[in-house]
Amino acid sequence: MSAPAGPDMPWRFPIFNATGLAWGLLFGLLLASTSAMACPAGCHCIEKNSLTVVQCMSRNLDRIPSDLPRDTVVLLLASNRITHIPNHAFKELHYLQELDLSNNDIETVDVGAFQGVSDSLLVLDLSNNHIQSVPKEAFARLRAKISLSNNPWHCECTLQEVLRELRLDPETVNEVICHTAVQEEYAGKPVIQVLDSGINFCNFHHKTTDVAMFVTMFGWFTMVIAYVIYYVRHNQEDARRHLEYLKSLPSSSQISKDFDTISTVL
Repeated sequence: MSAPAGPDMPWRFPIFNATGLAWGLLFGLLLASTSAMACPAGCHCIEKNSLTVVQCMSRNLDRIPSDLPRDTVVLLLASNRITHIPNHAFKELHYLQELDLSNNDIETVDVGAFQGVSDSLLVLDLSNNHIQSVPKEAFARLRAKISLSNNPWHCECTLQEVLRELRLDPETVNEVICHTAVQEEYAGKPVIQVLDSGINFCNFHHKTTDVAMFVTMFGWFTMVIAYVIYYVRHNQEDARRHLEYLKSLPSSSQISKDFDTISTVL
């Protein structure tokens, strides 16, 4: 509202209502906060004890949403088309307790995929995916109960070291199967059953490495020997040709006789 102009006051600055300005600023802050905490497109969010449950199941998602509410306590991403869990995918979700990524197409899990939620996460479901192996550090410091069942695991040293540090879901632990293995005889068997029988995949790894090193060294040794033989034979051939050339030259005595003959004639 502006004060009326008079003959001695041709114009005045507009007079702002302080209360209206305060409410406007508060409304702007609330709007910004609501936008920051908005539910991802295609998902359904429910408030639970002032925290958020985000339901994104069967939404045909091919990646993990990046605009998840920071107060998310439960995140349900099952039955989508997600293929990859990137680094820092959940780093802002400091209250996250349950994460369901089952029944996706996940093939790769980055080293820092669960950084930021290792202290809060209680349940992690990665069952029914396409995971063959994971980096040893991917589950570092996780205390969650983890389900890894029904994945085409390749049983080798790294997987053994990963499983040693995890708290696997006891109800699905026997469904963690060796789809392939460093020793074919263990393919098709539960990983825990193989490990409990005293098999150490890391020993196979070391043996395989030793054999590979031996084969490589033998190959280099064979190449060196072959080169030496070739070098010696090549030098022998050159020496033989040089000797034949020298033999083909006239001898010094013959040259002297010819010189004497020429001198006598002269």
